[in-house]
Amino acid sequence: MQFINVGIENSKNINLHYEDHGTGKPVVLIHGWPLNGSSWEKQESVLLDAGYRVISYDRRGFGQSSQPSTGYDYDTFADDLDKLMNTLNIQDAILVGFSMGTGEVTRYISKYGSKRVDKAVLISSVPPYLLKTSDNPKGVDQSVFDGIMNGIKEDRLAFLTQFFSDFYNLDENEDKLISKQAVQYSWNVASRASPIGTLACVKAWLTDFREDVKNIDVPTLIIHGDADRVLPIDSSGRRLHEAIKDNKYVEIKNGPHCIIQTHTEQVNNALMDFIS
Repeated sequence: MQFINVGIENSKNINLHYEDHGTGKPVVLIHGWPLNGSSWEKQESVLLDAGYRVISYDRRGFGQSSQPSTGYDYDTFADDLDKLMNTLNIQDAILVGFSMGTGEVTRYISKYGSKRVDKAVLISSVPPYLLKTSDNPKGVDQSVFDGIMNGIKEDRLAFLTQFFSDFYNLDENEDKLISKQAVQYSWNVASRASPIGTLACVKAWLTDFREDVKNIDVPTLIIHGDADRVLPIDSSGRRLHEAIKDNKYVEIKNGPHCIIQTHTEQVNNALMDFIS
């Protein structure tokens, strides 16, 4: 297995597990919460067939990466991504984030610049700012996030079952666009994630990216499902389309949050058209 050291906690290293396959122009895939890098399997195969080098990694706390008790904030996540980019000497990259991974892409470009980045892809986005405040009236009420955190604290495994129902809109899509087995696999992956990290990441969703998105200076593709129950499109995708200067916007009709698995063909077609 391949790992990159990104820090230390007491007597243990903090390592990120990553995969690096293929040759050609590099595409870096950054997964959503509470999954891992393997959630990109339907995109990775298409990218490899098209001649791209595909790098994916597990965020700290998730998948096969270390599970420290600290560092679950977007500055640290961006630092982790920067160490991956530098260690592998990735140049002229296409950064692709899904859900929570869109925050890494946004903060990384804002903090470290685009010298290693050619294009960005943001799918089911967290930015620009999810929390409803007096100067952000289209955001989501704090009570929603409090409910998520309370659910994780009280019974994380039961919470995950309900979460994936909304993640895939199972009442409409189960056994049509997503199998029971695929949902079970998602639950299995999420159940093995760090309990501390699973909870702490919810607070990270409330990061204000409004200034960060102004610093995105590469061509950007935004894809969002109009039936997203996790990150509502009016609070995220449509607003992000207005905020980034140079972007192509694709809205997927009846798309739930995890469109990379339920609406794979539409997502992949938009992705391949954009990066090629």
